[in-house]
Amino acid sequence: MTPGIEGKIVVITGASSGLGEAAARRLAKEGAKLVLGARRLDRLEALVAEFGAGVATAVATDVTRYEDVERLVETAMRLHGRIDVMLNNAGLMPQSPLERRKLDDWNRMIDVNIKGVLHGIAAALPHMQAQKSGQIINVSSVAGHKVGPGGAVYSATKSAVRVISEGLRQEVKPWNIRTTIISPGAVATELPASVTEPDVAEAVRARYDKWAIPADSFAAMVAFAMSQPEEVDVNEILFRPTRQDY
Repeated sequence: MTPGIEGKIVVITGASSGLGEAAARRLAKEGAKLVLGARRLDRLEALVAEFGAGVATAVATDVTRYEDVERLVETAMRLHGRIDVMLNNAGLMPQSPLERRKLDDWNRMIDVNIKGVLHGIAAALPHMQAQKSGQIINVSSVAGHKVGPGGAVYSATKSAVRVISEGLRQEVKPWNIRTTIISPGAVATELPASVTEPDVAEAVRARYDKWAIPADSFAAMVAFAMSQPEEVDVNEILFRPTRQDY
């Protein structure tokens, strides 16, 4: 058990796999109580069953629908009476050159990567203001700091997460709320599977095969940011595999 984590009520989106699942596993071991959201309820329920009674609750959640995210947060409030951490993690990465005009992919990234984060903030913030405490952790990416060919829209969405998070940081000071942006590099998750263009997907898989580090690395960053004393606000963490040049 870790001071600063034990007993905290944590809501995580995109918790059925990858970064969200790794964070849930780490925080459960550290004594947090979890309310987990994702579209794949079967995966969530299997994860919750592993943790044992009273540790976690699964809620079917599509972050593009505000009512789903609101229900996720309200479940935490109903069960525990508070929400200490909102981890807005759900995301996807269907990269492609702009000339291919993949409008459906662009809209999906905007809806999940940007609107999903805004929905999490909108659902959690009133409760944290009432408590005068809490922490909102938003997941950006190395791509939120850099852009390369084929990654313009994805990088734009992840840059938006950073901008929104910085604006939030400045606005929530009166309520003693902490904010953190975590920007991972290549981490071994299902994210590359969201790429819809075969040639781009092959190139992304090759980079991940070369560089990717375990999702536990992300979970460690979440635990670090959460476990700081209440007067310490870790605002941004940018990390990569040691071998990653991008």
